[in-house]
Amino acid sequence: MELKEKQIKILEVAVELFKEKGYMGSSVRDLATKLNIKAASLYAHIRSKEEILEWICFGVAHEFFEELQEVKNTQVSPKEKLNLFLDKHLSVVLKNRDVTHIYSNEWKHLEERLPEFIELRKNYQQEVEQLISEIYQAENWELKSSAFTTRFILHTLNNSYFWFKRNIESTSEITDEIRDKLLFGLLGNQK
Repeated sequence: MELKEKQIKILEVAVELFKEKGYMGSSVRDLATKLNIKAASLYAHIRSKEEILEWICFGVAHEFFEELQEVKNTQVSPKEKLNLFLDKHLSVVLKNRDVTHIYSNEWKHLEERLPEFIELRKNYQQEVEQLISEIYQAENWELKSSAFTTRFILHTLNNSYFWFKRNIESTSEITDEIRDKLLFGLLGNQK
């Protein structure tokens, strides 16, 4: 998904608008006003408001997949791989604070590509679950429910944008704190 220069500007302004008013509370007219152009002119660069939401949702999802593949292809100990996964996922969230907020909360408003996006999220969750299971198995850690553990980890990581938005000056401490809390909570005294 290669965006043109004007589309990138539209995306940046749309992210601000969606953050401010929510996806459903924003209109193409609002976006055009913020861009200081006529709404009709906007359609020369986008198909619809939903296309912008697609750019956001699929763009972040692909970043998560890229980082996950890098983690899976890294030859480190299982425990280090878990640490690396947490760091990589958090780095995507941190790099895209506002976009991640929209990704996490507005994806359900996709219409045309909603089934495709749900399948993409499901595939990501399954790949993370497989990674978590392999790590636990390699370390001989007890894993009662790989599905629950995976959902717990992803929910915590995906919603960490909330902390990053409010504490911009302490992102490395927040990243460390989230990683430590997850690892301690997941591993207890096995850590």
